[in-house]
Amino acid sequence: MNRLRQIIIAAVVSLAVSIMGTVGYMIIEGWNFLDSFYMVALTLSTVGYSEVHPISPGGRVFTIILIITSVSLVLYLAGVIVQFVVEGEIRSILGRRKLDKRIAKLKNHYIVCGYGRIGRILCKQLAEQTPDIAVLENCTALEPTLTQDNMLYLMGDASDETLLLKAGIRQASHLIAALATDVDNVFLVLTARQLNPKIHIMARAEKKAAKSKLYAAGADQVDSPYDIGAVSMGLRLLRPSVSYFLNIALTRKEKAIQIEEAPISPDSSLVNIMLKDSGIRQKYNLIIIAIKKADGEMIFNPSFDTYMEEGDTIISMGRARDLKRFHQALDPK
Repeated sequence: MNRLRQIIIAAVVSLAVSIMGTVGYMIIEGWNFLDSFYMVALTLSTVGYSEVHPISPGGRVFTIILIITSVSLVLYLAGVIVQFVVEGEIRSILGRRKLDKRIAKLKNHYIVCGYGRIGRILCKQLAEQTPDIAVLENCTALEPTLTQDNMLYLMGDASDETLLLKAGIRQASHLIAALATDVDNVFLVLTARQLNPKIHIMARAEKKAAKSKLYAAGADQVDSPYDIGAVSMGLRLLRPSVSYFLNIALTRKEKAIQIEEAPISPDSSLVNIMLKDSGIRQKYNLIIIAIKKADGEMIFNPSFDTYMEEGDTIISMGRARDLKRFHQALDPK
């Protein structure tokens, strides 16, 4: 039975006993309402005061029954409350330990620092690709939201070395600094870069002047939500059809078409194969939008005689199921 329901039932029964006791004294002893209720209060509280009036043998038997009933109710109610509190604490401790164990097992995962509006949206997008996400959040008011969203999380200062190590920063592949202020993000990037020189760090910048500081601190990528939002609004005004297409392809609101990227592994059968000989269009019904070479060169709309080489990243467009099959061909492991 639900503990809260048990407490409510016990409280209702206690009220009913008080009413019955008051009525009982009024009938058995012939007392008025105030004297009868006062006697019930003395009896239920077991404070030991003397009776308000001399009591008859029948009244004494009624009082004994009332005392036994009230003591039993008090003990039951106290037990329910204690059990309610203890079980909640135990459940909280066990749940926290379970989260810590799952976080400790993460490798090549994402660490998202900050679960505000931007951090939460980002986590939802990442969760579509991987469950390996650890969130660091300092605001305890967001803990219920993190639990509701089934996120792996740690509460505390994201720039604290101990917390970052607990989140597995040395095994993580990416860290996203999405804290509330630029100062906090700069300090976080500095700390994270020292703990893991190889991790890819993306940082949020509120002010334009903060971008250079974040890059200097060690960020690989710095984005401003305000700049991105302004560009998106301008695109919707000037090129609404293009904006609509990109919204469908990039936000996964529909599965009809998506844009994805995937690296070519050394074990892929497509290594050192020209696009015209790859059969990508025939086998997977995909369009190759661009190829990012290992040295960073981006080849847009690659020609049919372009080679796909080890270390290249293929950016393709098509249906989700076709993209999945293609990615398996790029990385057969």
